[in-house]
Amino acid sequence: MQEFVFFIDGDVHHPLTIDPTVWIFDERKVDLDTYFDEIKSIDDEETAYTKAISAQWDKEIIEGSAPPRPNSNGNEIRYDKQKLINGSFGMLLKPFLQNSEPKEGVTQVEVVQADGAHHTITFEDALQCIVGFSHKGQPLKEDGPVHLYFGDGANRQTPIKNVVRFTVFKESSIDPVSNSITK
Repeated sequence: MQEFVFFIDGDVHHPLTIDPTVWIFDERKVDLDTYFDEIKSIDDEETAYTKAISAQWDKEIIEGSAPPRPNSNGNEIRYDKQKLINGSFGMLLKPFLQNSEPKEGVTQVEVVQADGAHHTITFEDALQCIVGFSHKGQPLKEDGPVHLYFGDGANRQTPIKNVVRFTVFKESSIDPVSNSITK
């Protein structure tokens, strides 16, 4: 049986071993059934967050704060449970790449599959990628541990499957003879 983890390594200060099975409870997960269809805001995450907090602050100053209201049918928890049981989810790769603290000058990421096949993408493109970890409520046991989706959804129907490693490197780290990364 294969390990159900993947790795981020290479030209990083902190290589990571990640277990995607725990992401089902992470609030940062995205719904792969709707993520690529949603209209992307031009504002970056920080600006959007700042605007939302500012609006909430202004509202509370003017109107006062109100206690939280349960939804109209009272089944919010049940709905969330059903969504977890039936949903397909992924996580943005960006925070994990950033937490590995890439060394200065990295430009590429090699995506390695369980069978040894690999794909090279730019580091900037990797920051936009989504790592799929569940399909219809199930972990990706047959073709996981994770799938890789490009940030623009170009490979939405055909993600890179069986991804076991992301190796971050500088372009000069490639051996031109073997076309593989030198350590």
